[in-house]
Amino acid sequence: MSQLALHQSTISDELTELLKSANQVINMKKGTYLFREGMKASELYLILSGRVKVSKGTSDGNELSLRICSQNEIVGELTLFTDQPKYLFDCRILEDCEVAVIQKDELEKKLFENTTLAFEFMKWMSDHFRKTQTKFRDLVLLGKKGALYSTLIRMTNSYGVEKENGTLIDLRLTNQELANFCATTRESVNRMLHDLRVKDIISVHKGYITIHNLGYIKKAIQCEECPAKYCSIE
Repeated sequence: MSQLALHQSTISDELTELLKSANQVINMKKGTYLFREGMKASELYLILSGRVKVSKGTSDGNELSLRICSQNEIVGELTLFTDQPKYLFDCRILEDCEVAVIQKDELEKKLFENTTLAFEFMKWMSDHFRKTQTKFRDLVLLGKKGALYSTLIRMTNSYGVEKENGTLIDLRLTNQELANFCATTRESVNRMLHDLRVKDIISVHKGYITIHNLGYIKKAIQCEECPAKYCSIE
């Protein structure tokens, strides 16, 4: 069994060590929130273990899921170098987590003082923005089916495990959770997944999806084969 791209941060070793040197580490329980949209933001967080989900609430009470973050991923980064910062998204704990707490003011000072680290952080932010832009491009341009298919491709890049019969997405997902990533309804996702199962493109067992024919899904949306570091769910 081989793991694909999984959980490897694009943050440099130097920047990771700086963030890990934070003098406060907290433990968070599944189902709680690290922060909520609109809260005053004075901290960033480095995930040391476990998984969190970053999402945005919509005006009609629904949710758009943006990222699933795990070890060595930063959340709350958009608060840096802003006046009167507030968190723009919710960050919900998916698994019990250990999290390093980084004071925004202290990190800004260190980045001003160390140009090498500032450059590394800018590179990481650039990659992060590129990933976000490609996700929204797919949501806007590819329609409901394209949004689901591109989400499945991203899931394989982030959580794919090669099996004899295809690629297992090693992350348990409900159809509603998939719909939240696709900005569509659970009923639409139900129908599209059913069609893929009938064609033996995928199978689903206890919430885990195995993709038997990834080429079919990529061809259906004319996948551009972007590097996995940009085409991921993290």
